[in-house]
Amino acid sequence: MYHRHLLVAAIALAVASCSGPEDASTAPAASAIPAELSAAQHHGAYRQPHGPLPVAELQRARRATARYHDIRNAVADGYVDINVAIPNMGRHFLKASLLDAKFEAERPELLVYSPHENGRMELVAVEYAVPLDLSVAAPDGFRGAADQWFADHRFGLWTLHAWTWKDNPDGVFSPTNTRVP
Repeated sequence: MYHRHLLVAAIALAVASCSGPEDASTAPAASAIPAELSAAQHHGAYRQPHGPLPVAELQRARRATARYHDIRNAVADGYVDINVAIPNMGRHFLKASLLDAKFEAERPELLVYSPHENGRMELVAVEYAVPLDLSVAAPDGFRGAADQWFADHRFGLWTLHAWTWKDNPDGVFSPTNTRVP
């Protein structure tokens, strides 16, 4: 399917547009993904890679996304709640204009938030995404061999989580984090 990523982004944006930006911080945790689809089924088995972490690049990603602790800044900059909330992963906000074949540590396509009972959304991770139809193989990401991209056929994207804001006992690049409900 030609430019499937644009179709996926358009559908996600259409679903997200059902609630205005003012609702983003209190959006329900309901997911567009069937309840029976766990994070493991969504991303497959994860094996912690060996090698040193790309500390300098991760620090650049943190600096570039620090302003998004306030979710209103993310929404103002074009990140949209795409109604994808996966257990041990969080709620995903996409900036569709960043979907391309490039990896840029300072410009993640998605921000991942963990909703709290009081309605506050905590920024916990960034996620990088490259449309499958723009990259036959896993994209070149962070320096070294520590990151592990996943071919997410459900959304037509290569994806890579980086837990830059919430410590993850399974590793900074694990797709899931047991410390996130």
